[in-house]
Order: sequence, then structure tokens, then C-alpha cells
Amino acid sequence: MKVLITGRNGQVSQALQKCLNPKHELVVLGRDSLDLSVAENIRTAISHVQPDLIINAAAYTAVDKAESDSDEAFKVNAMAPRVLAEEAATRDIPLIHYSTDYVFDGEKREPYVESDQTHPMSVYGHSKLQGEQGIQTVGHKYLILRTSWVYSQYGHNFLRTMHRLLQEKDELRVVADQLGIPTLADTIATTTDSLIDRIAAGQPGPWGIYHLTSTGKTTWFGFTEAIARELVQQGKLRAKLHPISTEDYPTPARRPLNSRLDCSAIQKDWGVVLPEWKSAFEQFWKEHYSL
Repeated sequence: MKVLITGRNGQVSQALQKCLNPKHELVVLGRDSLDLSVAENIRTAISHVQPDLIINAAAYTAVDKAESDSDEAFKVNAMAPRVLAEEAATRDIPLIHYSTDYVFDGEKREPYVESDQTHPMSVYGHSKLQGEQGIQTVGHKYLILRTSWVYSQYGHNFLRTMHRLLQEKDELRVVADQLGIPTLADTIATTTDSLIDRIAAGQPGPWGIYHLTSTGKTTWFGFTEAIARELVQQGKLRAKLHPISTEDYPTPARRPLNSRLDCSAIQKDWGVVLPEWKSAFEQFWKEHYSL
């Protein structure tokens, strides 16, 4: 298939490029070649590429900055997905779009299912929700994949930041009351690959919204502890860790206290297998940080 991927340098996009090439013909557009804040640019690019499938792996992800830069956040996260959906529908091709746990407020005690009421608490969350709603309004063949706590060897993410700070700082305070599921970008990419296989074979599951993360649960503090344990074995750990509450670490954008997403629907409807977060993390560490 000829696949158009947006967001060339993003974590998920780079993982997709590694996973889907050379299996499919990839056209990957970054910010320099496709400004997603301008609708006409999107339409022109799709008309030029003539893809068989669109994957929107681009997003405005600066959660705190979005609080003061809402115009740009809504253009990229809300307007652009709707236009992509319109173009996909016009061409009768599928659209795969990634969304976020931030569409929820985190007040539910159990993992969120796809049908739970959304209630974003931040500009970022609101903009991503509007993106979902725009795609749903257009309808047609779409998959909206909500994920959370994404990390990889690329770009800026929590794991890479903690890996550095744990070796540089004497003391490190990390939030311990936000629950979630660290999800490797490669997991998102390989799962997406399996979804594309079914689409290409003419045997897709039901279209719609699905949750896509690893399984299990932890906190930001728990995730940091896992990184610290690996650094201890390498003799590289410097920082002493201290758990703190969300109230102790105020940020411009509010974060959900519970970001866990129930992924049983995508496993049942599309036949995918998702790894437990610890095993995915340990394999990632062996590949990228082992001595």
C-alpha cells in the first residue's frame, strides 16, 4: 500500500517508518513539507501523494505550552484531523489517527473504556478531543487509537529525561499519585502494522475508537524506579528518589490522576496482542541502554 504518514520526526512516526518500510511504499511528511495548521496545505499534499492509507502521527504535544498557545494546538490537533478525514472519505481510503488519555479527567478508579464519558482538563486534551469528534463527524473508514505515556529512543520523552537526570542529580522528586501505562512507540507501530495487514487483506475489524497501550499499570515514580534499577546494575545511578504528589508539582496544564486505558476491545475486535509494560521496557532497555 502507498501510505502517507504525517509528523516525520515524532516518536510514533519514526517507529512507524522503521516498522512499515519496506513492506509498504511510505510518503512521510514533516513540518517543513506539510504545515498541518493550514487546511489547504493538507488538501494539496494528499492530492499530490494520492495515498491508499493516511496515518496521522503528527500532533501538537507540548501539553503545558498549549495552555498559552491554544490557537496553534487546536489547528494541529482539531482542525487537521478533520480535514484529513474529509480527504480520506472523498478518496474512499482509511485514516488511522492517534489520540490520548488526556481526553479523560482521570477521576474514574478503573481503566477507561472507549465508551466512557470524555472530560478533558487541559487545552491539549480539549484539542485532541475535538480532533476525534471531527473524524467521527466525517465518518467513513477510520481508526482513532488512544494511547498514553509514550516513550522511545527518539525525541523528548519521560524515559530519556529520567535516564539523564538520574545520573546527573543528587536528589530527584517524581510524582507518585498519577496512574498510567508506559507505552513503547514500537508497540504502537507494530500494532498499527497488524491493523494495516488486516485492512490490506480486506478483513478489517470494526472501524471506530480504540484504546492502545501496553498492559499493567504504574506511576511516574514507579516508572522512574524501573529506570533507576537498571542504572544501579550499571553502576550509573546517582540520584536519590523521592515520591511526591501532583499538588507538590504544579504545572500549567492539569494531568489526569488515572490515565489507564482498557485495551480489551482492540484485542478482541482486531486480534492484536499487547505486551505488559515491564516486559516491553526491559526489552527496550536491553536494545538501547545495555552495556
